Amino acid sequence: MKKIRSEEPKKLKFAFYWAGSCGGCEIAVLDINEKILDVVTIAEVVFWPVAMDVKYKDVDAMPDKSIDVCFFNGSVRTEEQEHMAKLLRRKSKLLIAFGACAHLGGVPGLANISNKKEIFEKVYIRTPSTKNPDITTPKTAVKVECGELTLPEFYDTVRTLDQTVEVDYYIPGCPPHPNLIVKAVEAIAKNELPAKGSVLAPEKSVCDECPREKKEKGISKLYRVHEITPDPEKCFLEQGIICMGPATRGGCEARCINANMPCTGCGGPCPNEIEQGASMISALSSILGLDEEKGESYDAEKLINQIKDPLGTFYWYSLPAALIRRRIRK
Repeated sequence: MKKIRSEEPKKLKFAFYWAGSCGGCEIAVLDINEKILDVVTIAEVVFWPVAMDVKYKDVDAMPDKSIDVCFFNGSVRTEEQEHMAKLLRRKSKLLIAFGACAHLGGVPGLANISNKKEIFEKVYIRTPSTKNPDITTPKTAVKVECGELTLPEFYDTVRTLDQTVEVDYYIPGCPPHPNLIVKAVEAIAKNELPAKGSVLAPEKSVCDECPREKKEKGISKLYRVHEITPDPEKCFLEQGIICMGPATRGGCEARCINANMPCTGCGGPCPNEIEQGASMISALSSILGLDEEKGESYDAEKLINQIKDPLGTFYWYSLPAALIRRRIRK
């Protein structure tokens, strides 16, 4: 009697897309090291422009919901990125905002203090190294001998992925920690994902993962990280160095702090906090100048002025996701 071979389990179909970001999230996928073999066992990658020669028209031809999971990294800044977000949303059963830029807007989101006109003037006209006597800036279309060349529209505002399309899950980080990626893939494979809309990271802060000694006391002077040699055993905040750990979701295993650098907040707001920047400002205000408050020398404005770059400090990754998402112009 012939042995009946059992059919191999059907592989999941994964897609990866890189929008407005640096590309670090693409590398993070490979940072899971030998675990990539487990991914290959359960999933087939059907779209990954950075690694595969697959055209947008090929994605357009795919049946709707034929992709099981799309990991979308990068913010949405251009017409092309918006188009791909909507296309991949239509083609995917699950759409995951992968990394800080898709999740919160990321570093590109700091450009929301300007608009397209100001950015183009700065980059293409006013930089000291630029020679542009004809004051030429990028256009969406230009005629050349062989026809017409086109570029996607560059928007005034950087948006998060969920401000563009519906998102099912979020994997935070800049880039996401390999352990978060592995756990997310395992949850997908076992069909053990939490409620839709969840951030696939622990419900604790970076401070909870930080091994440094912490004592409750105030500080009266702030230092930028290059102005002082930090004590590797002591809490950064207690040394006067702003660390976003109290306001940032953990899951990264405090890897920046373990390298003797303060947390900059790439994990996004802690659970149940809707505003990461405001949360950190509140935490800092509870210790900055605390020992001086009752004295005659107390000067709140002087203390606040020690923060050299409030926007870049408290909203390094999260400006497009903040309550006030951009500079308003009338």
